[in-house]
Amino acid sequence: MTVDFDTRAAALRHELADELERTRDLRSPAWRRAIERVPRHLFVPEFFQRTDPPGKGTLWAPVSSEHDTGRWLDLAYRNETWVTQLDGHIAPRDAAGPVMGEPTSSSSLPGLVVHMLELLDIADGMRVLEIGTGTGYSSALMSDRFGGDVITSVEFDPGVAANAAAALRRAGYAPRLVVGDGLEGVPEHAPYDRIIATCSVRYIPRAWLDQVRPGGRILVPMTGWLHGHGLALLEVGDDGTAEGRFLPGTISFMIARPQAAPEIGDERRSAVFRALAGAEPRPAVVGPDIRDDWTGLFVAQLGAPAAQQQTIRIDGGPWVDYFIDVASGSAASLTPEPGGGWSVRQVGPLRLWDDVEAVVGRWRAAGSPPQEQFRIRTNGKSQTVSWCMP
Repeated sequence: MTVDFDTRAAALRHELADELERTRDLRSPAWRRAIERVPRHLFVPEFFQRTDPPGKGTLWAPVSSEHDTGRWLDLAYRNETWVTQLDGHIAPRDAAGPVMGEPTSSSSLPGLVVHMLELLDIADGMRVLEIGTGTGYSSALMSDRFGGDVITSVEFDPGVAANAAAALRRAGYAPRLVVGDGLEGVPEHAPYDRIIATCSVRYIPRAWLDQVRPGGRILVPMTGWLHGHGLALLEVGDDGTAEGRFLPGTISFMIARPQAAPEIGDERRSAVFRALAGAEPRPAVVGPDIRDDWTGLFVAQLGAPAAQQQTIRIDGGPWVDYFIDVASGSAASLTPEPGGGWSVRQVGPLRLWDDVEAVVGRWRAAGSPPQEQFRIRTNGKSQTVSWCMP
């Protein structure tokens, strides 16, 4: 690399640190030094940039250091998330131009990365387990600040893990890297003082509680199959349970692959549609527009934790929202009414929309408290989310 390139990269890191201080994501001088030292461009040598051409839906355009070095370098130091993999196997180098696909790995925006590290409140000498190595950028920041010997990072995808390991070597950092299921933790290097997850989970695994010292903390994005999200900070007690609160903000991460929603096959979907078409409708108290409210969607998801949602139009009819619980065979559909509102039909042993309306009704009756008034408690087998008034 030329001196001009290195000088430009250093200047961009300084500018990024300035921006993160302005947004209050970056608060401490120690983390600022890490942001200014860790070369993010080594961790995103290629990535996808989202494009939304009219009439074509969402496409992902590959960006690479090989094709436009100046533009790539500037983008690498933007406070943005860059997708690095689609559909579990498509890398930017595999695409000759914009492609469709579902993001499955990314480099999170630096502001979010450092914000979470600040929240975790790591002190010198603490042992940290990171769930989801990703590109390795977060591992590098922690290694720069505390040394790689106290950082363990586990990645589910072998290809993603290999790329992260190579980038960390190039950058001069050596955290302990493990390829495996992060939901199982890394027991051979426990106990840990902190666990930080860079993927979302539906439930916190027992293994994490077993591997954190009493008084240790777990910072984890929570989600569900309806795509409600929240960031939870928990403390592990002497009895092996963990309790904590949800933090303010609208933070979302990709779900851990072992907890991803099961596929709904065409035959199952068709059977659900036929059953719902013959069900008796009633007026819906809560409509599908509850999804437009960040906390409202999170609450609705608590009422139907195993449901998935699809919006489909059949034979030129209205757009109908379907909620399907694959495990129980239960389902609900919400259809817009000409005069306003929705009608709901339900089938199966669980009355999915009745349960959603019940929990949303209780939340609204309590004054629709924001997500930072929610608490979470788990023993690794059962998990409870509740809200309280200040």
